[in-house]
Amino acid sequence: MTGKDRSAFRSGFLGVRSWGWSTLVQIVHASEEDRRNLVELLAQQLVDRFGAPDLAAARPAAEEEVAFVETLCMHPIASLVAVHRTAEDGEMREAFRRLQLREGQGGHSKAFSFMEVEDDSGPEHDLSLADLTLEPPRR
Repeated sequence: MTGKDRSAFRSGFLGVRSWGWSTLVQIVHASEEDRRNLVELLAQQLVDRFGAPDLAAARPAAEEEVAFVETLCMHPIASLVAVHRTAEDGEMREAFRRLQLREGQGGHSKAFSFMEVEDDSGPEHDLSLADLTLEPPRR
């Protein structure tokens, strides 16, 4: 992969409604109705975009994806989450990091602000968001 496809794979979350990519997601409150609507919307996308035979067949996969996303939402509301994906030996690996506002900082109102990362399960190397869009050297 190259360019935008590579960036989306390495550090993107897919928006179910927009079908666009985002490098950060924010944890927000969701009701049980919001959850049901998300499952139905994702199931419909699986039918429309990936050829699932019907909603009944797509719903279990959508449920599974939403359940996985819920496991990322155990941090406080308004926390930001980033992902780093790699593919090695035919396996995809994902590492998720929570970005925490520094004490005394207001909400996420600025386009850029300094944050502290609160976990040690990130990638083994330094990750530069600017480098994600660079093409790998050709050999």
